[in-house]
Amino acid sequence: MEEKETGRLEGFSDGVIAVAITLLVLGLQPPAKLYDDPGLLSWLGNQWPNYLAFVTSFATIGVMWMNHHRMFSHIKHTDATLMLLNLLLLLFIVFVPFPTALVAEYLKASNSRYAAALFNGTYVMIAICFNLLLRYATREHRLPGKQVDQQEIEAMLRQYRFGPAAYLITFALTWISVPASLILNLLMAVFWVLPGHKLRFKRKSSASSNHETIITSEQASASGIDDHR
Repeated sequence: MEEKETGRLEGFSDGVIAVAITLLVLGLQPPAKLYDDPGLLSWLGNQWPNYLAFVTSFATIGVMWMNHHRMFSHIKHTDATLMLLNLLLLLFIVFVPFPTALVAEYLKASNSRYAAALFNGTYVMIAICFNLLLRYATREHRLPGKQVDQQEIEAMLRQYRFGPAAYLITFALTWISVPASLILNLLMAVFWVLPGHKLRFKRKSSASSNHETIITSEQASASGIDDHR
């Protein structure tokens, strides 16, 4: 069995991502003073920017961790450049709690565009880092294992190709509607979970269709031979 060299890199990455996703909850703080029940309900309702920013960042970092795990299930070897690119990705991931807290605070005011721009811009950079990391690792079959599923890697490359452009759309939407840009960011986090399953389903469907075509052709040929006889 081929030895996997990325264990320490993956363990370190998992730890950093776990810290980043945990720090998000620090943006949810209890009220500074005590309220009666109606006052507390009103205060909780007014905290919707904090909830929106928290859920968006939690979902996005969670999907990043899933995709990072998925990527490194195919990467068996490592080198200095791969480690540096991975550190660059982690730099932006661990930075996420700051723009999350910032945008949650500024959503309560009317001038939240620059805070949201920083928030959405961070995800643009993360998407670029994911592309750099995967493309470096798979270029000329540099670091994947010998038993790697090449179709799966090509599907990931196609999927990641649209990441920077998609997050640039959310960045541009910031100047039109900040809440809409955050909601789109959240929907995109859900979207990045789905393509792998869809691509696998399409490949299976395609293979099944080809198999049925071959069987039909063979049956037609056999029928023609029988008629000839």
